[in-house]
Amino acid sequence: MHSSTYLFDFDGTLVDSMPTYVAVMLRILDEHGIRYGDDIVKIITPLGYQGTAEYYRTLGIAESVETLVSTMTAYARKAYVTRICAKDGVVETLKKFKKRGADLNVLTASPHNALDPCLKRLGVWDLFTNVWSCEDFATTKTDPEIYRMAAERIGQPIEKIVFVDDNVNAVKTAKQVGMIACGIYDDSSAEYVDEMKLVADRYVTRFEELLMSDPFDIPTWNIDN
Repeated sequence: MHSSTYLFDFDGTLVDSMPTYVAVMLRILDEHGIRYGDDIVKIITPLGYQGTAEYYRTLGIAESVETLVSTMTAYARKAYVTRICAKDGVVETLKKFKKRGADLNVLTASPHNALDPCLKRLGVWDLFTNVWSCEDFATTKTDPEIYRMAAERIGQPIEKIVFVDDNVNAVKTAKQVGMIACGIYDDSSAEYVDEMKLVADRYVTRFEELLMSDPFDIPTWNIDN
């Protein structure tokens, strides 16, 4: 059994926050009368608040990026701090990984002022070696460089890191730079399951499935595809 290194997404992977995240982001578009396509969630999820704000300005919102980020944070933070729950099996699975000697890390588009208190309230903060927001790297999860920088900070070769995310664009980008890429189901990305299975090294529907086989044994680990 390898002492594996994992890099987890947060929203939709560790916590059941995508309904809140989506509601916040779409509320801002609706308040400004901006029309958007069915793929809006797929587009904005890897971008983080800063990246989403920049994208929204290209759609026609005149407010500054700083104002938009402030609004997003204000709308979302209370939910993260007080009521957003871990997804089924996450807390127990993370503790089992830790007992096996795994190195656990987080890379998310969410800002620290929502991310950190949420993980602490759920009792899993101390399980992670690193908890990163995109703001720590001044880029987004659509940028291949963020995965290289994360691997460098972790101190492991990029091909020895298992990346787990529910967003197909993030999974695709992490795989392109050499990480072992695992897609995980979330209701918010249900329509992209087939695409995810094509691009990921493995696809799981439940978090605890990650415990069931060795990620470095790709032929076995990839049976769901």
